[in-house]
Amino acid sequence: MTIIDNAVYVDGRRTADPEDLEETYFLLRQRQGMAWIGLYRPDANELRSVAEEFDLSHLAVEDALAGHQRAKLEHYGDTLFLVLRPARYLDDVEKVEFGEIHVFAGPDFVVTVRRAESPDLARVRRRMESEPEFLALGPDAVLYAIVDQVVDEYEPVAAGLENDIDEIEDDLFAADPGVSRRIYELSRQVITFQRATAPLAGILQTLMAGGPDGVPDPELQDHFRDVLDHALRLGERVTAFRALLQNALAVNAALVAQRQNDEMRLLTESSFAQNEQVKRISSWAAILFAPTLIASIYGMNFRAMPELDWIFGYPMALGLMVGMGAVLFLAFKHNKWI
Repeated sequence: MTIIDNAVYVDGRRTADPEDLEETYFLLRQRQGMAWIGLYRPDANELRSVAEEFDLSHLAVEDALAGHQRAKLEHYGDTLFLVLRPARYLDDVEKVEFGEIHVFAGPDFVVTVRRAESPDLARVRRRMESEPEFLALGPDAVLYAIVDQVVDEYEPVAAGLENDIDEIEDDLFAADPGVSRRIYELSRQVITFQRATAPLAGILQTLMAGGPDGVPDPELQDHFRDVLDHALRLGERVTAFRALLQNALAVNAALVAQRQNDEMRLLTESSFAQNEQVKRISSWAAILFAPTLIASIYGMNFRAMPELDWIFGYPMALGLMVGMGAVLFLAFKHNKWI
């Protein structure tokens, strides 16, 4: 059933629980009270039935059917159309889930269209029914209670986001490779949360100012002012969250660059050390190659080699080996290869 709750109130007290919308319309005209109809994802026929009875703007009805609206407050004659973006924080996945609620309010009716589990409008209704004198102030009192509930449910969301930001600040210096992605995802959630909360100040100021029917009751204005104060403080916190995440992203980029520079320095030092080792090995290989070349030539034992019969041939070969090795050694030593 898309009709979650449906009642007619007279002087702030619940006087009837109609079984369907047609009975609600009849009792409302008969008792001259206030109808409060709660719908959950209604179909087009149900919403159009309400629109025809209360003469709702077709533009507002189309918005309610389409969904995915920004938070706003619009006047259509003596009818208000309020869109709010409630939110709740999911601890298990550390994410924020956003909903959407549409509220139509006129001189003698309030129609709520909810598309998510949040906010808990049953709790709002119980609270208002426990204060019949306040509920007797009419639809404006219901509007206040709904906005107040949405703003109250924002507080755990802000606390959850603040805790996530604290964790990110701890992870920044732990070289966690996933911190960049987490900062980006959290930034998107904070931006969406800011879009949901930023219009609240203007909405509440408009509700305080009243509409064509006049200024709300002074008691209601005080209540709206209290919610406005909470909304402004919440907006300041969300703005601070965005600044912290931007700073965290900048710090993370600097740390990543520093780590890359350190890795490049280590690679350069390692490459330099390898080059030095290659120089030493190459130098000793060249020094050993010279006597090996001479020994291999004289080891051929060709008969036409005059040095074989020379008495100084053997000392000369040894001297040549030692001399060439010494010359190469001094040359490499001078060039600091050894």
